[in-house]
Amino acid sequence: MTEVATSDQLLVVIDPVARQTDGESVRIAKDVLSAGARTKVCLPEGPEEFARALARRGSRRPVVIGDDRALLRTVALLHRQRELAGCALSVVPVGAIGVLTLARSLGIPTGAVAAARAVLEGAERRLDLLVDDSDGVVVGAVRIPALRGSSDVDDSGEAALDPEAAAHPWLRTCQSLVRTLAARPVRGARGARVTPLPGGPGPSRLRVEVDGVTLVDLDQPVEAVTLTPGVSGGVRVDVRPVSVGAEASPLGVVGRRVTVSGADFRYRADAGLVSGPVRRRTWVVREGAWGLTLPG
Repeated sequence: MTEVATSDQLLVVIDPVARQTDGESVRIAKDVLSAGARTKVCLPEGPEEFARALARRGSRRPVVIGDDRALLRTVALLHRQRELAGCALSVVPVGAIGVLTLARSLGIPTGAVAAARAVLEGAERRLDLLVDDSDGVVVGAVRIPALRGSSDVDDSGEAALDPEAAAHPWLRTCQSLVRTLAARPVRGARGARVTPLPGGPGPSRLRVEVDGVTLVDLDQPVEAVTLTPGVSGGVRVDVRPVSVGAEASPLGVVGRRVTVSGADFRYRADAGLVSGPVRRRTWVVREGAWGLTLPG
């Protein structure tokens, strides 16, 4: 890992959701950072101001205070600006437990003081990134089909909010109403009560190709496909076929380029929103594409 100089000037961008979720942790992290380095603090109110703050950081090292979604937003923005490779990103995780999973998996301390000290005293580690053919980026994992996961729900059981929803209480009310109506049983023919089936989408027929070699084809239904970067410069591809008669064994390989095609399918990249439907998507590993400051 590359050591990070404590004399760096820091641009501290505080996500609006973090300020609303845990203002005390935000204050502590800001105090620790300000005591150890020259800082400029930005308090964006939404995604556009967040993007502008990053774009105007100059030579300052970016530090994001927020949850997994703030981390992913920052990585995506720096990638689109073609500046991801040239800067060491630092993160102080603040948010509900369910939306800090990615930060923990990357080795970032989840306590405000420990994370802020890692920003000041840590070292830069180069990490792999998945980039798809629509220029989307993946830090943690891609899941097909896009089942509802724990990252969609906060610690109160409510669906996780994006920054716009958090900033506008009336939008949260509307979202809650839609979820309530969607969850209610509907009446079918002759008034019969029909409850939506649990478990989300059923088996999919997909072709999965890894480095040009077909791992599974359209004649084999699959329950799930997962892509995970960070395996010695490659991506781990795990396929769980549907068992027909005898139990089908999971398939797992490591490669650098993965193409998934077939009937319209949806997928979830990291803790982001569901993408699709698409009929074809290709992901390519970029080894050491971004730097993250971690405890030395």
